[in-house]
Amino acid sequence: MKELINMIEELTNTFGAPGFEDEVMEKIKKEVNFLSAERDSINNLYIGLGEKDSAVPTVALDCHTDEVGFIVENINRNGSISFLTLGGWHVGNVPASAVVIKNNKGEYIKGVVTSKPPHFMTDEEKNRLPKMSELTIDIGTSSYEETVELYGIEVGNPIVPDVSFVYDEKIGIMRAKAFDNRLGCAASIEVLKAVKNNGIKNVNVVGAFASQEEVGLRGAQVAAYRVKPDFAIVFEGSPADDSFKEGTASHGALKKGVQLRVVDGAMISNPRVLKFARDIADKKGIKYQMIAREKGSTNGGKYHISETGIPVLVLGIPTRYIHTHYSYASIDDLTAAISLAVEVIKELNKDIIKSF
Repeated sequence: MKELINMIEELTNTFGAPGFEDEVMEKIKKEVNFLSAERDSINNLYIGLGEKDSAVPTVALDCHTDEVGFIVENINRNGSISFLTLGGWHVGNVPASAVVIKNNKGEYIKGVVTSKPPHFMTDEEKNRLPKMSELTIDIGTSSYEETVELYGIEVGNPIVPDVSFVYDEKIGIMRAKAFDNRLGCAASIEVLKAVKNNGIKNVNVVGAFASQEEVGLRGAQVAAYRVKPDFAIVFEGSPADDSFKEGTASHGALKKGVQLRVVDGAMISNPRVLKFARDIADKKGIKYQMIAREKGSTNGGKYHISETGIPVLVLGIPTRYIHTHYSYASIDDLTAAISLAVEVIKELNKDIIKSF
């Protein structure tokens, strides 16, 4: 367990804005160096793609390596930095937060998203949220020249939250940025290791670590065509609702197991696939919870309509306060997702996949 926690710490602390996932990919390659690794032009990473056996079906383990972030739009005369969002931010979660900018030299520059003190706010400003376009990032400079010449900030530099991983072993709860979706990356890595250690050969298992999910599931669209899997398991750091819903109204609670997603904004799950997974979970005593979401999506939205259609199982790890700087997740829910994926893989064959 300690090794898993350490890996999650390393993955979540790593910089990986959409389109700039390179450092995350390097961490992943080190963890699964017993398999081949390929990168494509959109920044997807494929693990084990070159080792497929044409005699057995292929299962893609999908997750995305990017996190919600920002990108430099302009450097202003007073040294502040205007930015654009990369991914689904709500403006109420952004002001007065710490961020880190990566310049073209690979240097990390720390800053803070500006927030006007209430002393200077008008009554109108106090009674409304700011517009995202009104926010800037302050790195402590006072002129355009300082920001550009001393710190090398340029238009197009990526930005992510400045947050460090914390684990509370008393309750088995983790806090960090980027659980969406570095938890999925950790799950995929652990399943790839389990496949090797258990000598599983009834299917090919390919790790598809997709880029740019947060800006439109872009990497997954390419990965689905590249891997051409017969079945896909999609891991996702999925929104938890137990901080504002109680009892049976909460379908995404920490410590209640892996989430099996029935519907979201991009996919209605195949009920035969869900029954297959639920039967295995019941038999193996793996905790799970069913969720139905009106909005949001996962990379499953691209896989299930790729080519002639691919059966997809989405496994979510409940995550509180998703798309903010600080999220909470349970290590037990992550291990439930890993265990269920391994057991599902063990049971798959051509006939079962065809039956979906």
